[in-house]
Amino acid sequence: MADILPFKRPKPAEKHKGKTLCRSGFHKWKIVTEKQFDVKQGRLVTVSRCERCGAEKVERL
Repeated sequence: MADILPFKRPKPAEKHKGKTLCRSGFHKWKIVTEKQFDVKQGRLVTVSRCERCGAEKVERL
């Protein structure tokens, strides 16, 4: 017999957790080590990705 899972709607606070900080400009940047070289420009780059919303920024060295 199948297990019955209770349906629980996520609260608005859980649904939008962390998005208000990023919208206000307070991202949580983490350096991505997968891409360190820009082939088109021929330069080393540092790619950072926000842990909350997934936005990316690129800094050229």
